[in-house]
Amino acid sequence: MEKNTRNKGAFKYRRGAAAAVILTAGAAMLSGCVAVEASKPASGAVVVSDAAQKEGTLTVVSSESVVVTPDMAEVVFGITTEDADAAACQQKNAEQLNGFVEYLKAQGISESSIMTSSFSLNPQYDWSGNTQRLIGYQMNTQVTVTDVAVEDVGSLLSNGVNEGANEIYSVSYFSSQYDTAYGDALAKAVDAAKAKGTVLAEASGKALGEVLNVEEYQDDQYGRYVSSSINMSRASGAVAEATMADMGVMPGEMDVEAVIRVEFALTDSQ
Repeated sequence: MEKNTRNKGAFKYRRGAAAAVILTAGAAMLSGCVAVEASKPASGAVVVSDAAQKEGTLTVVSSESVVVTPDMAEVVFGITTEDADAAACQQKNAEQLNGFVEYLKAQGISESSIMTSSFSLNPQYDWSGNTQRLIGYQMNTQVTVTDVAVEDVGSLLSNGVNEGANEIYSVSYFSSQYDTAYGDALAKAVDAAKAKGTVLAEASGKALGEVLNVEEYQDDQYGRYVSSSINMSRASGAVAEATMADMGVMPGEMDVEAVIRVEFALTDSQ
């Protein structure tokens, strides 16, 4: 039976790191403010603009973050073999690969989470003389393992070197709760925009009206992954075991940020 690798990642709210408010020309004149220009709102700044805005509206750019603890990982292993004969080199690689895949399955990793991501077979030359001399071949196969529970990563790294994998290229951590956390960050960003908009509207002698438009300012999904590279040179079994023994896994935390732009109508205060 396969292990259940889907664990809920804990997350907590973090106060928004940046916010900007743009008052329109109409609101500025009613409040007696002097219009100024700014190409980019600074953190926490209030910017009054006389251009590119509808009269009688207020636009707030708000950001909020949610801190997530990664609970899943992706590990990229490498299998490298060498031999004087190309066919023999390929055969060795295939045997180590098959043994490694069987080991992964025995750990509860499903076939759908195991992918041969790349492979290569290259000649090796001796350049010590005046002419190059072919001395053999080297084959490398990369195996990407996804949907690994964080608590299982250390064991896979430590034991994988004894099961055919003699290189480790990278470990990437992510959260299975990313989409939920991002939704929470969006909701909090909207609440923050309303709170700031209310204060600014009242300060300008107006009242905050209905929401006219909401834009998702950025969502490049870059924060979905928190990667850290772990490189291990090919080594004999004893050296590899000593190198990877008791490997600790510390995924840390990641910020899931939402940035929005909300346009409000301004009405006469009651």
